[in-house]
Amino acid sequence: MVAYLFPGQGSQHKGMGRELFDEFEEFTVKSDQILGYSIKKLCLEDPDDQLNQTQYTQPALYIVNALNYLKKLNETGIEPDFVAGHSLGEYDALFAAGVFDFETGVKLVKRRGELMGKAYGGAMAAVMGLREETVRKIIVENELLELDVANSNTPTQIVISGPQAMIDLAKPIFEAEARSYVVLKVSGAFHSRYMEGAKLEFMEYARRFEYKDIKLPVISNVYARPYKQTYLIATLAEQITNSVKWTESIRYLMGRGVKEFIQIGPGNVINGLVKAIKRDAEPLLSSDAAKVDNRTQSFCVMAESLGSTEFKKDYGIKYAYLLGAMYKGVASKELVVRAGKAGLMGFLGSGGLDLESIEEAIKYIQKEMKGMGAYGVNFLHNFNKPQEEERLADIFLRYGVRNIEASAFITVTPALVRYRLKGLRRDLSGRIVSDNKIIAKVSRPEVAENFLSPAPGRIVDKLLADNLISQQEALLAKTFPMADDLCVETDSGGHTDGGVAYVLMPAMLKLRDDMMKKYKYDKKVRVGAAGGIGTPSAVAAAFLLGADFVMTGSVNQCTVEAGTSSAVKDLLQQINVQDTAYAPAGDMFEIGAKIQVLKRGLFFPIRAARLFDLYQHHNSLDEIDDNTRTQLQQKYFKRSFDDVYKEVKAYYGSEEIEKAEKNPKHKMALIFRWYFGHSTMLALNGSMENKVDYQVHCGPALGAFNQLVKGTALENWTNRHVDEIGIMLMSEAAEYYNKRILELAGAV
Repeated sequence: MVAYLFPGQGSQHKGMGRELFDEFEEFTVKSDQILGYSIKKLCLEDPDDQLNQTQYTQPALYIVNALNYLKKLNETGIEPDFVAGHSLGEYDALFAAGVFDFETGVKLVKRRGELMGKAYGGAMAAVMGLREETVRKIIVENELLELDVANSNTPTQIVISGPQAMIDLAKPIFEAEARSYVVLKVSGAFHSRYMEGAKLEFMEYARRFEYKDIKLPVISNVYARPYKQTYLIATLAEQITNSVKWTESIRYLMGRGVKEFIQIGPGNVINGLVKAIKRDAEPLLSSDAAKVDNRTQSFCVMAESLGSTEFKKDYGIKYAYLLGAMYKGVASKELVVRAGKAGLMGFLGSGGLDLESIEEAIKYIQKEMKGMGAYGVNFLHNFNKPQEEERLADIFLRYGVRNIEASAFITVTPALVRYRLKGLRRDLSGRIVSDNKIIAKVSRPEVAENFLSPAPGRIVDKLLADNLISQQEALLAKTFPMADDLCVETDSGGHTDGGVAYVLMPAMLKLRDDMMKKYKYDKKVRVGAAGGIGTPSAVAAAFLLGADFVMTGSVNQCTVEAGTSSAVKDLLQQINVQDTAYAPAGDMFEIGAKIQVLKRGLFFPIRAARLFDLYQHHNSLDEIDDNTRTQLQQKYFKRSFDDVYKEVKAYYGSEEIEKAEKNPKHKMALIFRWYFGHSTMLALNGSMENKVDYQVHCGPALGAFNQLVKGTALENWTNRHVDEIGIMLMSEAAEYYNKRILELAGAV
């Protein structure tokens, strides 16, 4: 058994490929056309000292490796039994296996080199004389947790990767125990978490190409096992951020009976590594390898396969990943469009927007989406103004908005029922179908039960009597749930009951199953998870708990597409998990409902709590002592109570004002509630002179995300895009999921 092995970066040298470029002139010309420069001149002369720069090194090595392979094939006419490549060399292995043609390979590595070449602030170091488990132990014990293991080249040659400062800090620590510690001449922290931005961009680029069936086993750096056709693109992308498992790859091949390892390409690095592995490590025996392969085969999931297949099919999305609505258009029309085009689904934050703005946003989304992708709009319960719900339902029906996120509903309302029932019918198979889908956000079982039940008979009868629904729609409503899906919301930004996912998800899933049995619905109501989701492990945990989909919120408002001010985003990108607090909710001020908001650097949470405390303990503004009254007007409101009340009267209808004139406590409530609306607008507009009064709805998930991307390009919000974040979280969640399952199964 023979394996061809292709080298990666570090094997390049001036003069490589000298005998190949003229022999394979056609391929040389094609390379020049794609690259925009002479590959022959770069490799043989390197006049501008570019050969060791990543964006030039990678295409140069790929081309020289590939031409060496073609020459070997011409000379022997024999294909190897296995192929593998070290990092960049894996592209030559895939070329040899017929996955893509030569030109496609050049394009892929050119883009890969460009993206990885943009990395900055990172470094790598080779640790000689220590095994991987020892290296990892040293990292943990010395709190060098910003470092990743990038390469396991041999049993005792481990490469670590991370920020330059951390690589330097680790030097004396490792030198005390290792044979040597060599800082490598690279431009970035390759094969580590810090290449996440490059990974995401490369994945999108790689999707442009067609790939053929794999005709030779190609051993993946990521898994040290043969590539799987289904996960080809994702595995290529994951290689950028994952460790190169070279030792395990060679052990796997040894266990498969490979006796001859032949390096195809310049230098002698690969031969040296293989010699060391064969000397210091045992083959991964076929029985052990097969056992691990079977487990990997059984548990290997990708981002696209997470969640309910039926859910993704129903909504026409690629990923079981939703972007929840955020008040006042923070979940903007641009956010919704970008998410939809990437195979996700976002919901426009219609709460707090006037109907004209909502209508214009819907028209924009529909124009930009052009039917390519899914979108939805938030339907926020309006307890005080039910007529506003009716007008919003009219807009949804008029413009054919098929997906809504129903939030803050304690019980279902006539407007919601009317939207749900319009177009209800049976398909050719006899199943009841609805054009209008409802995803209900719930955090309490009794509310969930309302959405898992058919529409209330009294509402259906009234709608029928008013000719707002048809006889058929009213009849079918009796055996059809109010919601297609439930989204179980735990500790989230904005309005929240502060629920715990470990408690709520099992309870809601049990309730769903019980209600399905009770009503014998044709179709399963899916259950998703929201709240506290800002890292891949959190996403994976949600799916392991049984979620059919996940919905994010806080992480999306610190992105380019979020409809809030740059000043708010500057604050948000700095927070940690402890930088949020609960404060009174302005829209339900009198009953003491709570919202979760940003507290770091802001006075809003304290001031909001103070206003509620004053409201609880006084019956009118006149009862409040003079010093406190002065403080409220000068520090909180920056205007008099009278001026605030003038704005209040301009906003509220005559009925509300008449009530305030008769009831001093209610008048006080309206004036205090003004501060909540005012603080929201200060944040949205980015008012710098009133920054401490910003009201910013946010949960700790964003703090967790910030820590995840610290030290990467995504640390700065100007580099964050909602689609890239979503795909990253799902991709890494799949990776985390696979790893944990294999660990639990004892396979790794």
